[in-house]
Amino acid sequence: MRALCSVASIAMIHPAAAQETPPPLDAYGELPLFDDAALSASGERLALVMTKGDKRQIVLTDTAMQPIRSIAVGDTKLRDLQWVGDEYLLLTYSQTEELPFGYVGDKMEFYRVMIVPMDVNEDVETIFLNKRGIANAVFGNYGIRKVKGKWVGYFSGILFKQNGSGTYKFDHGRPALLAVDIKRNEPEIASYPASEGAYRDWIVGPEGEIAAQFDFYKRNGDWRITGPEGKTIAKGQKPDARIALLCLGTEGQSVIYRENSDEDEENHYFKVYLSSGEAKEILTGKNVTAISCNETNGLMDGYFREAGLPVFIAKKDQLAAQKIWGSMASGKTSMISWSNDVKKVIVRRSGSGISGSWYMVDLASNKLVPLGSERPAIKADQIGEIRKIDYIARDGLEMSGILTLPPQRETKNLPLVVFPHGGPHSHDEPVFDWWAQAFASRGYAVFQPNFRGSTDQDMSFRRAGYGEWGRKMQTDITDGVAELAKQGLIDPARACIMGASYGGYAALTGVTIQQDQYRCAISYSGVSDLQLMYRTGYIEESGRSKLTQQRLLEELGPRDNLVEYSPDKQADRANAPILLIHGMDDTVVPFAHSKRMADALKDAGKPYKLVELEGEDHWLSRSSTRNRMLKEALSFVQKYNPAD
Repeated sequence: MRALCSVASIAMIHPAAAQETPPPLDAYGELPLFDDAALSASGERLALVMTKGDKRQIVLTDTAMQPIRSIAVGDTKLRDLQWVGDEYLLLTYSQTEELPFGYVGDKMEFYRVMIVPMDVNEDVETIFLNKRGIANAVFGNYGIRKVKGKWVGYFSGILFKQNGSGTYKFDHGRPALLAVDIKRNEPEIASYPASEGAYRDWIVGPEGEIAAQFDFYKRNGDWRITGPEGKTIAKGQKPDARIALLCLGTEGQSVIYRENSDEDEENHYFKVYLSSGEAKEILTGKNVTAISCNETNGLMDGYFREAGLPVFIAKKDQLAAQKIWGSMASGKTSMISWSNDVKKVIVRRSGSGISGSWYMVDLASNKLVPLGSERPAIKADQIGEIRKIDYIARDGLEMSGILTLPPQRETKNLPLVVFPHGGPHSHDEPVFDWWAQAFASRGYAVFQPNFRGSTDQDMSFRRAGYGEWGRKMQTDITDGVAELAKQGLIDPARACIMGASYGGYAALTGVTIQQDQYRCAISYSGVSDLQLMYRTGYIEESGRSKLTQQRLLEELGPRDNLVEYSPDKQADRANAPILLIHGMDDTVVPFAHSKRMADALKDAGKPYKLVELEGEDHWLSRSSTRNRMLKEALSFVQKYNPAD
């Protein structure tokens, strides 16, 4: 089984004196030399994503680490690895593609799945590729099942409409569920799309049957869950669409679904039997963040919490996980992938002195097998110390941030780079961050504030950020800087601000709507125009969905204030140089945001630079453009806020 779960066990390590010459900047900007790993359900096969020499590849091995097959992947944007028994590996990747005239938007990120056989005599194939009547893209993965002795994968895809001439054309974008014979790469329709104006989701049972179906009707927010015979077992109304079908219960006779409560804004988990249709809430008071669903039978096998190791339903699995967890030393440890019996687990460690180390824990042999290091060119004593900083905002709200310190300097009156995260519903943790560590290696302290709206606290803290773009979310950042100055750690007169996505918005806001805080600002793929963001989300992407409109206005604040808190509309107030960097394949924050900001700064006669990254997306997925971004950003900060 494969899952991503973060479990924190932080022990601060004060690094020894660093070497005088820091690692080259590419050591931070390159994609990690060891990037990902997945363990098959039996625990007998491994998939490793690594770079050997100058070649990035996926290596398939047995557990003795003997290679069986390797696949060159170059700069492919890998998104997931998934085993099918011990015979096949499914490789999910994405590509940014132009959309034909008439579609909403110019570009879209399309996901595809390759079938990689362990048998080197079998060809690598792509699901839905060159299949008549089906779009060449995957829109959802519903698990792998063994049906009548054959491995079958369940994926959602877009069906085309056949003309009288025998050709196919696009009909609508509502996906159907297709069952794909993995060996033959042949799809069959397992369930048809939802009707117009509706959204449909499925749970596939252990034998490949449609165990449950979820339908949501956008017009009025009505929803229902039906069992295998079409009988409604749960229903309700949720105009904001915050409800999701998850998996079967642990016994296979019930369905687990999640609903976001209108009263407390928390996620609540419910169990309803396929026969009775009476829903009951489960896991109350457990601080559950996600349910773990077994990929090969669709049953719930555990859950994840805000902190700590995952909780397994089976007692023997939980004991195994506790033993593995107890074997780990300092740093933040994540369980990445494990066998069905939890006797073999792939773990990753990161933190002060650790740039990213991967291991396989084998309980049967009581061994800890090193798999690889993400950045071996960066030695432990070259990694800046990572601290958690607690502070109180000016209105009394308690919050925290992450401070990365330069390994070559005394921790006193340091030059600062403020690095607010994207999202904005995300958060930073005390782990190795390649971007933060790159600046720390050049003599800067780097502060990553978890401002209100971040996800490191409860839902009330997240909701405290609603309507506070450019307002309290912004002053939370400067309040954190003030705390660092109060402790004597940084010199507040020598600070720049940089960020990506929402963090880019915060960077632009920090030198336009705010005043006299920073010597420079750097925005990667940042939002500059709240009106454009509102219009793109509400009109172009959702087709004037009232639900989307409500969500956007809740997040951004009233429409009549959007101009006031849009950095491009306040460009004449910019009081520090601005660097704009944007991926030209960004499908999340359109390039138009950086272009509008650049034009506004030019018209206002303000100093700026615009860097366009060809072939790069919102997530900095490629080494070459990531390196260019890092070099441009560091050069800009060194020019306007030198470390010495």
